[in-house]
Amino acid sequence: MITIGQTISKTALCASASIALFAIATPAMGKDCGDLASLVLTDGKVTAATLEPAGNFQEPPSDVPLPPGVAGAAYKDLPDFCRVQVTMTPTKDSDIRVEIWLPATGWNGKLVGIGNGVWAGQLSYSQMADPVKRGFAAVTTDTGHEGSGLTAEWAVGHPEKLVDFGHRAVHLMTVAAKAAIRDYYGTDPRFSYWNSCSTGGRQGLMAAYRYPDDFDAISAMAPANPMTDLMTQSMWAASVTHRTKASALTPALLSLVHEAAVAACDRDDGTADGLIANPQACTFKPAALLCKPGQTETCLNPDQAAAMQAIYDGVQDPRSGKIILPGWPIGSEVQLAALVMGPAPFPVANDYFRLLVHGDDRAWDWSRMDFGEETEAARRFGRDVLDVPPAGLAAFFKRGGKLLLSHGWTDGLIPATNTLAFNDGLVEAIPIDQRATSLRLFMVPAMDHCGGGEGAGSFDTLGVIDDWATTGNAPERIVATRVASGFPGSPTLPPLSRPLCVWPKIATYQGAGDQSDAANFVCTMPK
Repeated sequence: MITIGQTISKTALCASASIALFAIATPAMGKDCGDLASLVLTDGKVTAATLEPAGNFQEPPSDVPLPPGVAGAAYKDLPDFCRVQVTMTPTKDSDIRVEIWLPATGWNGKLVGIGNGVWAGQLSYSQMADPVKRGFAAVTTDTGHEGSGLTAEWAVGHPEKLVDFGHRAVHLMTVAAKAAIRDYYGTDPRFSYWNSCSTGGRQGLMAAYRYPDDFDAISAMAPANPMTDLMTQSMWAASVTHRTKASALTPALLSLVHEAAVAACDRDDGTADGLIANPQACTFKPAALLCKPGQTETCLNPDQAAAMQAIYDGVQDPRSGKIILPGWPIGSEVQLAALVMGPAPFPVANDYFRLLVHGDDRAWDWSRMDFGEETEAARRFGRDVLDVPPAGLAAFFKRGGKLLLSHGWTDGLIPATNTLAFNDGLVEAIPIDQRATSLRLFMVPAMDHCGGGEGAGSFDTLGVIDDWATTGNAPERIVATRVASGFPGSPTLPPLSRPLCVWPKIATYQGAGDQSDAANFVCTMPK
């Protein structure tokens, strides 16, 4: 029997709970947006704080195109938000731009950090729009320099700027964002997340390594880590395709190799869908495409076949003959064109060696690289600032931090094998219970760098880590979809959904039902 007093108490309790939930969803403002101009920051200052009306924001003009992996975004659906612009100067040679976007209403109590592509140099405006539309506060930085992300000229003679790029800028950005949130909403964020790809993926790992208290959950997609080794791998891809005049691999030849690889290994997951589900089980060899007598088209000459095989095999020490760095997976051929088709190596890597490792030595010749010596030289120069060791994340996991790793198998810019190796190191370094609750790796068949490709490469990483952090339930299966159309000029692809499975499981067709529907696939251990 419920008494009148109990009914009143229950009503009061429900009302209190509703008020509490509303307070979490829309915290009381500490100040008006313009008042944040007076926010005091250590090693920095607010340069502007303005309320942007809904749909009014226009991205500042720039002569620098967006770097690879950074997609455009529509701003017309943005709600009202407080735009806080900050400059951080931790050293005399530092000039770090930061932008913090704070929803004027409906803030969900959470912060999202957004990273960069390649050498950074720009604020990732386009990546901030979606989180703000979803109620998150968002923050990004240019890491301390402005310009093209393809060149490292800004770092020559400026070691402090390299430190800013390597790790310091993202940390100071995060500290500033949390201070602005506290000032604006009158409370700290309940959860802080990192959600980014490529250089942004490396930045997320670096935050977990050096500043384990900055973020509660991190999505690091296709992380450019270890960065020093990645620079060497990029140079290797260019070197082996420039060994002789006959070894060049054109986009047309790379497509030829890709089609042959898919044909050889497509059915491994039980369905012929034009996708390689498990490249590590694929036994395709480029030598299968060697030209027959009298054949001059749709085939490879011996030098081209050897160059492609060397890209698969990985970086080789010329003295010992041993493979010292992993190569690219079978299936990643098409996007490799960005690294091998020019007269010189990919500028991001070429600048690292020419300008930084070799101090702008004009006598240095990339075509004569000794990859045993150069691998070590690359590490000596930048390892302490740019690389994240897998054994270095213990403090992040100990405090309950969540790490979502993901990588597209057909990524031609960053080998997916690097992320596999990093994950292997993490598994060895952390206790079993932490692996079960705090670490997940999802490999994505036929996804290119940071998305796109022929497979189902679109999935909500932010939603995954948000659910993981708030419920404690680690993801076991993520449903991904294929974007209907690719880049301008690329063919339109039909709709497709696939489950992404926790590594090392793969999505396997059950034998019945629509093969384009994720519901008809299960996650199984590969044969």
